[in-house]
Amino acid sequence: MKVFISYAQSDERLAEKIAESLKQAGITIRDYRQEILPGELWSEKASQALRDSDAMVVLLTPEAARSKQVRSEINYALSQDAFKNRLIPVVVGSPDKIPRKEVPWILWELQVVNLPERGNQKEGIRKIARTLLEAA
Repeated sequence: MKVFISYAQSDERLAEKIAESLKQAGITIRDYRQEILPGELWSEKASQALRDSDAMVVLLTPEAARSKQVRSEINYALSQDAFKNRLIPVVVGSPDKIPRKEVPWILWELQVVNLPERGNQKEGIRKIARTLLEAA
């Protein structure tokens, strides 16, 4: 299974931590930000990575909620049958800090993984991996 992780630039360290754990669980990560070369169009790389993916993990933070790029990636996943039951919203920190109207309403209807902003995140990351492996 190939997984796309959608996140705001400010959440890159957390995304990398999750990606590493998912790789250890046998999941392939499609991160165009690690593949893009100088002079290439990031939008093309992002689109290709999304098309090549089987699932998406969305890191929901206040910054991600305000990101046009993250919103675009979520909208793409919501429009594709391939992502049905394979779109995993991960609420990082307190859900009260995320501006709800900035996030597509359907994400709040899905079962979310709650991940503490700091401290022990291992159980939440394991839950993400289990969910993806079950959906494969």
